[in-house]
Amino acid sequence: MELGLKGKVAIVTGATEGIGKATAVQLAREGAKVAICARRTELVTKTADEIMRAGGDAFGMAADMSKAPDIERFINAVVKHCGRIDILVNNAGTSARGAFLELDDAKWSADLELKLFGAIRCTRLAVPHMRKQGGGRIINITISSAKQPGAGSMPTLVSRAAGLALTKALSKEYAADNILVNTVCIGKIKSGQHERRFARDGIGAGEYYAKEATGIPLGRFGEAAEAANVIVFLASDAASYVTGTSVNLDGGTSGVL
Repeated sequence: MELGLKGKVAIVTGATEGIGKATAVQLAREGAKVAICARRTELVTKTADEIMRAGGDAFGMAADMSKAPDIERFINAVVKHCGRIDILVNNAGTSARGAFLELDDAKWSADLELKLFGAIRCTRLAVPHMRKQGGGRIINITISSAKQPGAGSMPTLVSRAAGLALTKALSKEYAADNILVNTVCIGKIKSGQHERRFARDGIGAGEYYAKEATGIPLGRFGEAAEAANVIVFLASDAASYVTGTSVNLDGGTSGVL
């Protein structure tokens, strides 16, 4: 299937590992020029180099998506270097969960700044460029459990639920500009973030994934590349009549559509 991504400029935030990196790699394979960012310069440089060595076109820059000046600096650099913005994948984020009474204002603020305001600020700066060229794609990465929050799930699920509402509102506001806005709601996907956290507790990745997979109908964790396939589809011409929707990518775990 021809996805129509050749020559498009795609921004992927949080793109040095996991879903973000897999998405950037797949977009580059489809012919898009990829602009990536993350907090650590050495990882951004390494990822951009890997994409280019594989024959892709990549521009990388260190930027913290929880800081407005970093976001503005990054978006401006992308436009200067690449000339346009066609696709924005708001992927930056971490998993922060705890009991409600254990969370102070600083923890709430840090989570909202990164996951919600990071997406808001990137979108605010990207939309004018998309409007000028007659359209674009915005894909917000959220989580399927944000539709069914449980105990001990804050602040992450609150931030992600806000991301769902943001997606729906933006899709209606910019439909006339041919800017399509969707969200991919991630479930349990293998990631370095999981593996580092459980390694600190002396739990091996294989042991953790096997134990946690028992509650997933498909019986396994998803791969980052599987998430990237869905994201790239939504960024492509093949999804030209899809906007304002959420796609659960969780192996059947969620009880809601």
